[in-house]
Amino acid sequence: MRNSPELGGWAERNAKLVAQRGMARFLITCWSFPGHVFQPLAVARVLRERGHECAFYSGPRAARVVEGEGFPLFQSGKAEEDAMYDFMFAPEQARTLNWRNSLQFATTIQGWLLDTVPQQVDDLEPILAEWRPDVVVTEQNMLGPVLVLREKHKITVAVLSYYSCTIPGPDAPPFGLGLPRPRNWSTRLLARAAALATMPVRARFRRAANQIRRRYGLPPIHTSVLEFTGTMPLYLVMGTSEFDYERRDLPPSVHYVGACLWDKPRHEKPADWLAELPHDRPWVHASEGTVHVLSPFVLKAAAQGLANLPMQVILTTGGNREPEELDLGPIAPNVRVVRWVSHTELLPHLDVMITTGGSATVQSTLKAGVPLIVVPTEWDKPDLARRVVESGAGIRLGPEQCTPQRLREAVEQVLHTPSFRQNAQRMAAAFARYGGPAAAADLLESMASVRQPV
Repeated sequence: MRNSPELGGWAERNAKLVAQRGMARFLITCWSFPGHVFQPLAVARVLRERGHECAFYSGPRAARVVEGEGFPLFQSGKAEEDAMYDFMFAPEQARTLNWRNSLQFATTIQGWLLDTVPQQVDDLEPILAEWRPDVVVTEQNMLGPVLVLREKHKITVAVLSYYSCTIPGPDAPPFGLGLPRPRNWSTRLLARAAALATMPVRARFRRAANQIRRRYGLPPIHTSVLEFTGTMPLYLVMGTSEFDYERRDLPPSVHYVGACLWDKPRHEKPADWLAELPHDRPWVHASEGTVHVLSPFVLKAAAQGLANLPMQVILTTGGNREPEELDLGPIAPNVRVVRWVSHTELLPHLDVMITTGGSATVQSTLKAGVPLIVVPTEWDKPDLARRVVESGAGIRLGPEQCTPQRLREAVEQVLHTPSFRQNAQRMAAAFARYGGPAAAADLLESMASVRQPV
């Protein structure tokens, strides 16, 4: 775990102060996409177990899981959340705003991130005044606390990043493009060319951010917004350095804490049916994530391509789709289709994971030492798929390549090539060296009793 001089001297001193006060208050701000809520929940659970108070600021769609875990939820506007979901998960957006059209992706997503900042400020200012958190813990994509509230209200802000550090530097390609690690002259040249090509987008984004800051009487920033997030006193990466290209170009505020995984809601019953499945053959699991709006092309390819093979196939449809709603074709005896299954129960039995590349799924799979086939669909998933390939723990299969035959060939390649399992186990050993939610809680506690200089 990276050490920060700014934090290093606080831990012992602030632990005593927190102990004297009895507890601290942490306000976690995140978008309401399931993957963006689940990982902070794992950290919030540990903080609560240590006697602290945690609350969330997110959209109404997060209410069921956040309040189901017993945490207060300050809701953002329903109309704004609906517009955000319509934009983020519209099928035409998912098709066009991907790695094939990265500049359009960057322009559109960055505009959306900034357009929501004034509403975040309007929502959060009364919460800060009335609930009075000691620390605001914000995901890296929710920019109101970073761009405005920290300086305007002299509050302590920590940044959460879900699997990698998005602060730019020479050890990693520009974020969001799915480019390879710059490890030789050709990949370094590719990364530099991509950085130059996206420079106008970053400059426009910084100008727009400075216009917002000017509205609140704040001075302009002179770096990219992604670089500016690294000036917060704490930047937590809920992943590992090994999975993030072992970067050595990051500011001292950055700490890798390992996977922070929240898996099973309280109301979910154990999947007793898993014990009924045959254990004398490989198990293959295919998932398109919690929220998926495109046609179920991965599940359909798995159901057809893996039918009647000597393996047990488990398909999950996600929280927004019922199995009977999907047209996957005839379901073979070796294929089971369910809405959801806990990874805690499934992963110990698994031989191959097929996924569209959600960060929680990828990290939980690697943490269990299971190799993957990633079919990246949209947003940051090409970057995750690239990291899986770079680690040697799996295969990337483009969405246009995900036919029943190609998927079957990929599964057989992973099953019969020992290096994939060996590299996945190597990544699992790396994940085991990090503290996960407990390590994140340690660092957040070290901030709780001291207001940070702005």
